[in-house]
Amino acid sequence: MKDVHILVVDDEMEILNLLKKYLKNEGYNVDAASDGEEGLLFFKRKKYDLIILDIMMPKINGIELCKKLRNQTNAPIIMLTAKDDEIDKVLGLRIGADDYITKPFSMNEFIARINAHLRRYFVLSGRLIPQSSLVLSFKDLKIDLKSYSVHRGANEIQLTAKEFELLKFFVNNPNQVFTKAQIFKNVWDNTFIEDDNTVMVYIRRLRKKIELNPEKPEFIQTVWGIGYKFVGE
Repeated sequence: MKDVHILVVDDEMEILNLLKKYLKNEGYNVDAASDGEEGLLFFKRKKYDLIILDIMMPKINGIELCKKLRNQTNAPIIMLTAKDDEIDKVLGLRIGADDYITKPFSMNEFIARINAHLRRYFVLSGRLIPQSSLVLSFKDLKIDLKSYSVHRGANEIQLTAKEFELLKFFVNNPNQVFTKAQIFKNVWDNTFIEDDNTVMVYIRRLRKKIELNPEKPEFIQTVWGIGYKFVGE
């Protein structure tokens, strides 16, 4: 969604890069700042549709930055913190934050809450996300990210929720090779893979549904000795 801009400000680089990756996988245009001062500079140069701020940051902390930004934008502001501190939570909401997420958190829940805030923001501001940006096309395969529907030609393909998440992960990362462990971490939101057959089983199911010939897949291809990739050309 090239018209949707999100600013993420967090001094923990691992978390910053992870949030940026997941949000980009959703199709959002993301800028990432590693401290409050840098975040303020980003904000002065561009208009954002949603802002994510860590509370504990050097130079300008999240509370102070939220105060500065709220005076200049109506975009949703989401606060992140490693502390489950009721005082910080109440203070953040009083100064204009729209939501509050305590680390560690599920990335699936995080993305769901981001999407929900954006939907409300667009409705209240009279804006709509262009429908074309929510529909991805690869040859005669069409994936609608809003309605969670998939078509091949004129035929609708029925996918389970997890099959759709797997397909969504692939189409958002075309031509990139992923190991089974990497796929499991991103789709199942878990770093520990108990049985790598799980990924193989779901890929087999997905191929049966979207490929004309599952034995010779044109979209989800095996990279021998490494893993899988999605080829959309």
